[in-house]
Amino acid sequence: MIWNNIVRTTIFPSLNGPGIMGNILIFVRHAYILVMGTDRKPIDLIIIHLAFSNLALICNIEIADMSTVFHRRNFLGDFGCKVVVFLGRLARGLSICTTSLLSMVQAVTINPRMTLWRKLKPQTAGQVLPYLLLFWLLNSLVSSNMLHYISAVRTVNRSGVHTYGGYCYMTPSRLIVRWFFICLMTLRDVVFQILMGWSSVSMALHLHKHHKRVLYLHGSKCANNSSPLIRATESTLILMACFLFFYWADFIFSFYISSIVTYDSILLMIILFLQVGYAVFSPFILICRHLHVAKG
Repeated sequence: MIWNNIVRTTIFPSLNGPGIMGNILIFVRHAYILVMGTDRKPIDLIIIHLAFSNLALICNIEIADMSTVFHRRNFLGDFGCKVVVFLGRLARGLSICTTSLLSMVQAVTINPRMTLWRKLKPQTAGQVLPYLLLFWLLNSLVSSNMLHYISAVRTVNRSGVHTYGGYCYMTPSRLIVRWFFICLMTLRDVVFQILMGWSSVSMALHLHKHHKRVLYLHGSKCANNSSPLIRATESTLILMACFLFFYWADFIFSFYISSIVTYDSILLMIILFLQVGYAVFSPFILICRHLHVAKG
């Protein structure tokens, strides 16, 4: 219990702090380019939305974590539990959808042969807004059951309910309702990860062909002189790999912990880290991309 409190009160804030600052830097930089710059690209608005989703997720987990540490003080209450759990689910879903959109746009940008997808690619920042609005509507629907079935610890009987970090509980619902929302969430994750995986493979193959072409035309000494577009694509691939690692690691650990009777506090800490890991590290991948492009 002492180690658990030390992790929650010192280590996680130390990790989340840089994540918050990194996402704020990415948000401000691309917002400035979008408002003041002459070359406004759709990808700027997508990255702004991704940074916003990451910030919402990190702050949500921080608030929930504070509630777990000080749960005896009724930090959240019934209304607070509904809002925190709903926004956490919403931010996670927005992050998945926005990351997939970023991957698709980058894949279509770098590969001119994708004529079918090129018709769906937003050409201006304004054309990105319908996609983002769709993401908000979709994820609000997927997470809407949280507003009804989530309650604070003090307002429910703990037997037969599912806990959310020890600070909120999900009361039992009808089986058809439960499976309806599980199917919605699964369908969303599967569809957007298929799109993400397909676009990532497409970018990887294009980069491989580009690398072979550079070696053939200029020799190995010039192979590293990549264009900014190629470097941006490489960074997007790293971002996709980062997302998939944290998503599937979180899925595996969550599935394992749901199948055991006794909860291990260490496993709960690992899951908490995996849930926030992508939101913390992704802005620094984007920052490194900007630094490499600037040097190039």
